[in-house]
Amino acid sequence: MSEIILEENEYMGDDGLLHCAVCGEAKEQLLDPKFHHLLGRDRHYRHCKCERDAAEAEAAEREARRHRAEVDRLRSVCFTDKSMWEWTFENDNGKNPKMELAREYVERWEDRYRKNQGLLLWGGVGTGKSFFAGCIANGLIEKEIPVRMTNFAEILNDLMGSYEGRNEYVRHLTNNYSLLIIDDLGMERNTEFALEQVYNVIDSRWRAKKPLIVTTNLSIEQIQNAQDMPHGRIYDRLGEMCVPIRIHGKSMRAEKAKQNMESFRQLV
Repeated sequence: MSEIILEENEYMGDDGLLHCAVCGEAKEQLLDPKFHHLLGRDRHYRHCKCERDAAEAEAAEREARRHRAEVDRLRSVCFTDKSMWEWTFENDNGKNPKMELAREYVERWEDRYRKNQGLLLWGGVGTGKSFFAGCIANGLIEKEIPVRMTNFAEILNDLMGSYEGRNEYVRHLTNNYSLLIIDDLGMERNTEFALEQVYNVIDSRWRAKKPLIVTTNLSIEQIQNAQDMPHGRIYDRLGEMCVPIRIHGKSMRAEKAKQNMESFRQLV
């Protein structure tokens, strides 16, 4: 039998097996005697705890790198502005008590998705509706769930480009994203074409049984009492898909402007 050369962190145990000097576990395991003549040896190598831990740590690091790369990719697809990557629960200032509903939506996503249950976030300008929706988007993206956050002005500009590609574009918004978030409903052009495309996007999500989150500065009274049939069709479909949540309080934009003005006064 050839002489066994030991590494610095190995020793031969009383059991005749190679052991790890760090964790003390055997690095060899005896084979069943009936396999000795087939394999030409009486033992085989086994990983000790140190090696298993190192392999697990390396695998976890690879998975963490893969996850971060996938999250960054999904965020780049979801948002048009990279600053929206920072719209997270961790960056919430705690002034909006309704944010607990946003957390709950993310935590119970599987149930919300199965029920095709979206949200209609309504309230005054600057009260944090977009941030609320963005936190949901980022929360789901952390779970590697594809989300798209856009607005109808952007959608309509895209649809104006090609008549032949309109259906494919709507199908893309429907099929490629588990959640679609549409910001600032009511700010788009009120033309016949615009209203028809708004309805098509919303109706497509409804038919596919995929949830939708919409933010709007419109009041619930305006939504419930549509000014005409085209708007009525849109609002009725949203009523079937979305739970209304009022986001109210002081305008965050006005508060920020006030802080900026105060800082300016101190400087001068």
